[in-house]
Amino acid sequence: MNREKVQIFDTTLRDGEQVPGCKLDTNQKLVIANRLDQMGVDIIEAGFPVSSPGDFLSVSEISKIVKNAIVCGLTRAVKNDIDVAAQALKYAKRPRIHTGIGTSESHIVHKLNTTREDIIARAKFAVSHAKSYIEDVEFYAEDAGRTDNEFLARVCEEVIKSGATVLNIPDTTGYCLPEEYGAKIKYLKENVKGIENVILSCHCHNDLGMATANSIAGAINGARQIECTINGIGERAGNTALEEVVMIFKQHPYLNLDTNINTRQLNEMSRLVSESMGMMVQPNKAIVGANAFAHSSGIHQDGVIKNRATYEIMDPLEVGVNESSIVLTARSGRAALAYRAKKVGYELTKVQLDAVYLEFLRFADIKKEILDTDIHQIIEACKMNKELLLN
Repeated sequence: MNREKVQIFDTTLRDGEQVPGCKLDTNQKLVIANRLDQMGVDIIEAGFPVSSPGDFLSVSEISKIVKNAIVCGLTRAVKNDIDVAAQALKYAKRPRIHTGIGTSESHIVHKLNTTREDIIARAKFAVSHAKSYIEDVEFYAEDAGRTDNEFLARVCEEVIKSGATVLNIPDTTGYCLPEEYGAKIKYLKENVKGIENVILSCHCHNDLGMATANSIAGAINGARQIECTINGIGERAGNTALEEVVMIFKQHPYLNLDTNINTRQLNEMSRLVSESMGMMVQPNKAIVGANAFAHSSGIHQDGVIKNRATYEIMDPLEVGVNESSIVLTARSGRAALAYRAKKVGYELTKVQLDAVYLEFLRFADIKKEILDTDIHQIIEACKMNKELLLN
C-alpha cells in the first residue's frame, strides 16, 4: 500500500525563535534555513515580517536561498501585515502567506473584544487580500483547540470560499487531549464544504506534554501537514518536535503515513539549532537527546549487547547517531564492563572479569560514570593487588 505524505511545516525560525533568549541573527537563520531545505522540510516558516526590520530582512534573504521548500511568512488578519509579508516573500520560488485570527470565545471576547460575525468577516478579508498577492494562502484559527467545532467549521468554510489552500487548526494553549484533537480534525473533514480541496494542518503546543501525541492524532484523522520545530522549541513549554513526528511515522508503517525528511540529518540538525540558539537539549529528549541511545542499567546493557532490538526500537544510524552508548555506572553489570573493556583492548576471562568487577564497583561508587581512562586504572589496580594476571 502506498504511504500518504504528511507535509512537514517547520516553524523553528518563527515560533521557535520566540523562546526568551533564543534570538537569531539573519546569518544564523540563513544557515538553519538552508539545512532545513536540504533535510527535506516541505515548508519553512521564515518569520513574521511586519514584527521588525530584522525579521523582514530574514524572510527576504531566506526567500532568495531556499531551493525546494515553500517559504512562508506569518501575518495577523491585518492589511498592512499582509502587504509587508508579500513584499518580504517576493523573491521566493514558492511563497506562502500564513494569516489568521483567534476563533475561541476567550479570544473573541477577551482579546479581540468583538463578535463571531466580525471574526468571520476579518478572516475572509485577510485570506482574500493575501490571495491577491500569492496563490498559496494558509489560514490559522488561533486557539482552535478551545473553539467549539460548529463555529470552527463555519470559519473554515468561509475562508475556503475566499481562497485558502491550507487550514491550520492550532491547539495554541496545548490544552487538548489527543482523542479530542483527533476528533476535531475528523469533525472538520466530515462537516466542512470544500474541505477536500485544502490541506488540514496541525499546530500543537506542549503545555501539558501532548503536542506530538495531538499532532499524530490529527494526522491519523486526516490532517496532512504538521507544524513543528527542531528539538520541540517554542513559546512556553514548546511545540511539536519535528524529530519525534518523523520517527513515529517511520517506526509505525501501518499508519501508511510518511514524510520527505532525511532522518539521518536529524541529530546534526538538532545540534545546529541548539548551538545557534544557546538552548541545551535535555539529555533524555526523545530521538536527539544525549541519552536517547545510552544504556546504564545492567539489565538493559546485557540485553542490548546481545541484541540491540531488546531495548532499542530504532537504529541510531537512522537519526544520525553513530552507535548506542554503553555507559558504565554503579548500576552496570559484568556484561557491560566486559564489553567496554574489550573496546579499549582487554579480552577478559570469566575469572579475570570477576576480579576486575569488584574493583570497578569501588570506582563506580565514587564516580558517577566510569570512562575509558578509568578502565585502564581499574585494570592496573587489579594488577598491583595481584588480583589479575594479564600479559
